[in-house]
Amino acid sequence: MKKNRFAAMAALCAALTASAQDYPNKPIRWIAPLAAGSAVDAAARVVAAKISENVGQQIVVENLPGAAGLIGADKVAKAPADGYTFGAFNDSVMTMVPNMHPKMPWDTLKDFDAVSLVGTIEWGLVTGADKPYKSAADLIAAARASPGKIDYGSGGNGSPQHVAMALFASTAGIQMQHVPYKGATQAAVGVAAGEVAVAFQGLGTVTPLIQGGKLRLIGVSTPQRIPGRDAPTIAESGLPGFTFNSWFAVYAPTGTPKALVQRMSDEIRKALADPGVREKLTAQGFTLRGSTPEELASATRDQLARYQKLMKEAGIKGE
Repeated sequence: MKKNRFAAMAALCAALTASAQDYPNKPIRWIAPLAAGSAVDAAARVVAAKISENVGQQIVVENLPGAAGLIGADKVAKAPADGYTFGAFNDSVMTMVPNMHPKMPWDTLKDFDAVSLVGTIEWGLVTGADKPYKSAADLIAAARASPGKIDYGSGGNGSPQHVAMALFASTAGIQMQHVPYKGATQAAVGVAAGEVAVAFQGLGTVTPLIQGGKLRLIGVSTPQRIPGRDAPTIAESGLPGFTFNSWFAVYAPTGTPKALVQRMSDEIRKALADPGVREKLTAQGFTLRGSTPEELASATRDQLARYQKLMKEAGIKGE
């Protein structure tokens, strides 16, 4: 019996080793549960293109937006754990939305294997070019004068845009009206079109609209001002200590062979070391990170607990 068991284990190890050596031998899917043009989608395409070039197999980025990322993430959670399907997620999907819905179709910590943190996304507060707000302080003053009258757009209930503004309003002690869109890009366009007054957005999503004069950046949620961005920090505009960012990370369905998870993690970090990739992602508003699977798993657990506390304090609930 022992010989048979050892033989079976040896055969399995040999098969996994051979599989890892041959990997990948067909196209790989990265499912982005976000709209095309969003910060994570744009970054995922840059990184995926470089990995495709390096490994000789295409990585197809597939957009499956809706329900603040629940739909696309569910697709990843239920995909075969064979190393050919990954999720290109922002932290909202993994750590914000689960804290808003008591009945989730998947579990962040049980249904996904962490692969690599790609980068953090710096954020800003934007308004329409024709709006009167020149700073976060102006917005706070106007909201205090007209409680609940100023509306803001987001990428959907539980999206990072929603959470960021809810935390901003809670910290400032103001009331604002939430208008959810079907994605961050649509929300940004809604502000530019005058459908809503303001929004928190990843800078990668709104930079073209700012450069085109359609949006005005009135504050950044980083600890210090961002070089090249003509905007004060929100902290120095009346909310000391206020910071907010989000991140883009890659996950696999739970049970994906560790050798394949490690291979993709290595390829992501290799791509991030490329000067051309770094230049493109930095221009999109990313601070590049890269991580081991273990580092991302730890960060995910910490962020999940952090947002549980913050969202409870701010009264953010699912609709």
